[in-house]
Amino acid sequence: MIGQRFIRRGLIFYSLVALAAGLAAYSLRRPETAQLFWLLGTLPVLLALGVSIARDLAAGRMGVDAVAFIGMGAAVLLGANLAAIVVAVMYAGGNALEDFAVTRAERNLKDLLDRAPRLAHRLVGDRLDDVSVDTIGTGDRLLVRAGEIVPADGTLLATKATLDESALTGEPIPVDRKAGEPVRSGAVNAGEAFEMQATASAADSTYAGIVKMVTAAQTAKAPFIRMADRYALLLLPATLALAAIAWFISDDPMRALAVLVASTPCPLILAAPVAFIAGVSRAARHGILVKGGAPLEALGRVHTVMFDKTGTLTAGGARLSAIETAPGEDADEVLRLAAGLEQASHHVIASAIVAAARNRGLSLDFPANVREEAGSGLEGMLAGQRVRAGSAELIFGGRSLPDWATRALRRASWRSALCVFVARNGQVIGALLFADELRREAPRAIQTLRASGVRRMVMVTGDRADAAETIAAALDLDTVLAERSPADKVDAVATERKAHATVMVGDGINDAPALAAADVGIAMGARGATASSEAADVVILVDRLDRVAEAVQIARRTVAIARESIVAGMALSGLAMIAALLGWLAPVPAAISQEAIDVLVILNALRALGAGRKRPPLASVGLSPEFFGADHRALEKSLDRLREIADALDDATGRSAATLIEEANRIVQQSVVRHERADESELYPKLSTFPEHVSAMSAMSRAHREILHLARLLARLAESLSSGDADRYLIRDAQRVIENLESLVRLHNAQEEDVYESLASA
Repeated sequence: MIGQRFIRRGLIFYSLVALAAGLAAYSLRRPETAQLFWLLGTLPVLLALGVSIARDLAAGRMGVDAVAFIGMGAAVLLGANLAAIVVAVMYAGGNALEDFAVTRAERNLKDLLDRAPRLAHRLVGDRLDDVSVDTIGTGDRLLVRAGEIVPADGTLLATKATLDESALTGEPIPVDRKAGEPVRSGAVNAGEAFEMQATASAADSTYAGIVKMVTAAQTAKAPFIRMADRYALLLLPATLALAAIAWFISDDPMRALAVLVASTPCPLILAAPVAFIAGVSRAARHGILVKGGAPLEALGRVHTVMFDKTGTLTAGGARLSAIETAPGEDADEVLRLAAGLEQASHHVIASAIVAAARNRGLSLDFPANVREEAGSGLEGMLAGQRVRAGSAELIFGGRSLPDWATRALRRASWRSALCVFVARNGQVIGALLFADELRREAPRAIQTLRASGVRRMVMVTGDRADAAETIAAALDLDTVLAERSPADKVDAVATERKAHATVMVGDGINDAPALAAADVGIAMGARGATASSEAADVVILVDRLDRVAEAVQIARRTVAIARESIVAGMALSGLAMIAALLGWLAPVPAAISQEAIDVLVILNALRALGAGRKRPPLASVGLSPEFFGADHRALEKSLDRLREIADALDDATGRSAATLIEEANRIVQQSVVRHERADESELYPKLSTFPEHVSAMSAMSRAHREILHLARLLARLAESLSSGDADRYLIRDAQRVIENLESLVRLHNAQEEDVYESLASA
């Protein structure tokens, strides 16, 4: 491939030099020398073109190059060497541009095997040997240290192991395996060192199978047929027929040559490569790496998009989703104590707890005398207090759970979340819920894809069905395929491809075979696995799902412009051919007219660099991208407190309930109502200047009215507490209003941020 590119670039340089040398000789009144330069400049291009056509014919293909070959060959035979070299320059230039379209987008992506372990620790009696993974056999006892990758499929010998299987299943939260359960190669040991017994060699294990599937899927793809070649099937016979007619009616072979030169398919050769170069370049400016023109064209006709869940539709990691507290406890204190203790752990959940506390600006003490039970939790001293954090089994032991803890576990189950309980001096004070959250931009990305003409959306994931269906319902996807292995994903992609052009979007090693099997594989490569980037045709270099929709939009516009340029070029060439047929154009003027057509075609194809109709910038209405979301982040603490108050009203009575309701009313009036009124009076009038979002603004204004209505209801309930007490009916009504307000404001904020981010990204 590199040799072919070198030859093509050499040919364009050589033919340009020959053309320039001939023109110089002609200007010095040395026409014979000029003709020789032009002939010598044409022959290598003609020879290379003949070899290319012979290869195509041997493969059963006939492309646009045949018209250029006939035109150049006829010009040489008839002595019209200037016309021949002009055609040669344009043909060689088209090939060079097409090569540039590929090399412009390529990157040195690492090989899939870079992640695979090279060494394993084999136990032979009491001796531990470091051996090559290639020497592992069935029955070998292996030691897998903390942080290492499991080298082969096997059975766990240790009592317990904590494994990060996200590379295989996409599930972001580590799983616990017990003695006798299977462990698979490619998983990472997220806990303490453990022993296992190999049940397969490394070559026959899960990870090696993924590598084989990537290779097989890539080699099974059909070769790309250039867009121009499809039009050549019409142009070639029409050109030959018109040339024959010109020769017949004039009895002059030069008139037939003029028709051939006028028909030289430079618009066909140039239009698609230039448009695709422009499209690839525009995509790159938006953090979308497209590996050449073929994936861009395929992306432009996509009908079905298949998504992995974890890391693609979701954020791809355990994130704090809620804090459940025991009666009378403070949520920030629960998080502060847990985060202080977890500073001593390297567990992935520990990192998430510490990050959540720091995001809230909590001051953390450093723990002492920490004892860790791998996979279960931690215990240690923190500022003179004994703190424990971990699973319900660790914290409660065999004791029955209080009502609030049962509620926390139930909510964790609903959200497919992990629940970490926290105890202080033997008293359980709260629980932290961690889940893989939906990407904020995911709903807008799905809507944009549908608006761009994508007809079918499918989720295919190795995660559990309940977790997958929750995400799919939130995004209104058409189909959910859960608990699928890498091989199952390949089968699912193959099934969809039989019906329609299919795109697969993923980020993990387990997605790599499916990415390679799809018509177009798109890898979320900002923090995804090297394997997925290697197997994919398109790599999203920024951690945003909406870039997938943007890639489809760019591809569709690029293909439309390329097709438009080809059709317009063919139409203009047709007019030139008719002029040549009638004797109005000689061969050289015909070649010059073709060059004028080429310029027009190139200029039109370069439109793919732009975005079409442009919207005014945010600065035109006095806003900046930094503004968006700042007010909503300030509201988060108030909304979190409203959720805590609603939960606390479960058990509150009398004066304590009245105090909570009055606090909720103050928060709503001082934070929520003030924010919504400011949006309605100051922000929305500015955003109404963007026509595409007028309907969205109208719907969100309706949400404002509902939020203000609920705020008035809460104020009336608070006013009715003049006696300082609250009966159970008033408490129930207030709780419902507070819960509805909190949920509605969060949803409304998310909708606003979708609009804001859409405007800011543009």
